[in-house]
Amino acid sequence: MALGTILTAQLMLQMDLLIVIVALPQIQTELGFTPAGLTWVLNAFALAFGGLLLLGGRLGDIYGQVRVFRIGIAIFVAASLVGGLAGSASVLIAARVLQGVGAALAGPSVLALITTMARDEAERNRGLSLFIAVSSVGASAGLILGGALTDLASWRWSLLINVPVGLIVLLLIGSLVEETRRKPARLDVSGAVTATFGSVALVYGFLGAADHGWFAGNTLASFGAAVVLLAAFLYTEKRIREPLLDLSLLRNRRRAGGLVVMAMIVGMNFSMLFLIVQYLQQVLGFGSLVTGLAFLPLTATVFVATHFIPRLIARFGPRPLMTGGTVLVAASMLGFAALDDGGVYVPFVIVPMIVHAIGIALVFVPGTVAIMDGVPDEHSGAASGLLQMDQQIGGALGIAIIAAVYAGEAVPDDFSAGLGAAFVVGAVIALLATLVTLVTNGAKSRRGKDNLRQPVVHL
Repeated sequence: MALGTILTAQLMLQMDLLIVIVALPQIQTELGFTPAGLTWVLNAFALAFGGLLLLGGRLGDIYGQVRVFRIGIAIFVAASLVGGLAGSASVLIAARVLQGVGAALAGPSVLALITTMARDEAERNRGLSLFIAVSSVGASAGLILGGALTDLASWRWSLLINVPVGLIVLLLIGSLVEETRRKPARLDVSGAVTATFGSVALVYGFLGAADHGWFAGNTLASFGAAVVLLAAFLYTEKRIREPLLDLSLLRNRRRAGGLVVMAMIVGMNFSMLFLIVQYLQQVLGFGSLVTGLAFLPLTATVFVATHFIPRLIARFGPRPLMTGGTVLVAASMLGFAALDDGGVYVPFVIVPMIVHAIGIALVFVPGTVAIMDGVPDEHSGAASGLLQMDQQIGGALGIAIIAAVYAGEAVPDDFSAGLGAAFVVGAVIALLATLVTLVTNGAKSRRGKDNLRQPVVHL
């Protein structure tokens, strides 16, 4: 029940990024958003979530993961209520920012609690696999639920649904999960400021690149600010006694490689969702509900695939799984590249979608295990925050790159025109992730591999 409660919260947080995407036309009509302002329904959440994850993870290490988790969920629930009842565009955007703040506080504690409360390696691998299953299906499940709620009720329920679910999580978590051991320490204020604003500037730069181009003034200014702030963050972390992020976590080659690969594949996953949602609606003429249901094969395949992957990790180690997964993602992107105005859902969309689902499952599960393996309990929150921030930045970067390629080949009134070039570039990026996997997950990482060869509970 403890694991189920924590994973319910994780599913709610993961779904929230994209649950409103199919409802954007209704939101624009009802609240009077401009076309440019409408993007902030997504971007406001992404900026706050991505920018504060590292800080949220460290706060959990210092003050207790359960306490910070409950505070984050409480903020998220309150913001969901405000957003669901919003009567203006500005109120909805403010609510989405607060949702991102709450998610950034609660999110890192989810993974930290799963790793610290496991009694042995088998429970840890089981918990991580379920965490990945829930996280991986969260985005596509958000599309399904968002489409259903929008068509059958109102776009407002895509936010209001979080209120009863969040309240149940808050009621159960205190009695089911023991507080983690706190690590009394002074909060690294300078590191928190530079990491938070540096991350926000970086994510904003990628979002701006997708909307306005890579060489627009705002985009270049954002990237410049990000470079300065993140350089200051690294300089501070090397010299402070109690840093926000222990940089020794990044010296492990397998962990560093896992972070790079995870960012690249998450970026390709988000960019696929971004383009295929529009393809289904604009070219195939699907409504909100049918568009959401069209992603059910992706959701189901990821969930089923993660059922078997812990045993495969124990038998083969992470390297061959991640290698095969990145190759499958590349193959799926080439499949999507063939879409045109004459395409139909079966088989031209569903086949590459299933291949894509198997690929991301083969990357996400062993990638997360590799990144979190060997992290001391007192740094589990910071490592979890780093992983999830890596995914948010990777998602924003992936959409920015693929959207820019698509825009360069776009033809007015022909949505399919730019898909070929965009997805071919996506396939190249996925193959680059294959190369990174081969270089960084070599046979020298014996300790991590041996730890993974513990008995694994059958899920």
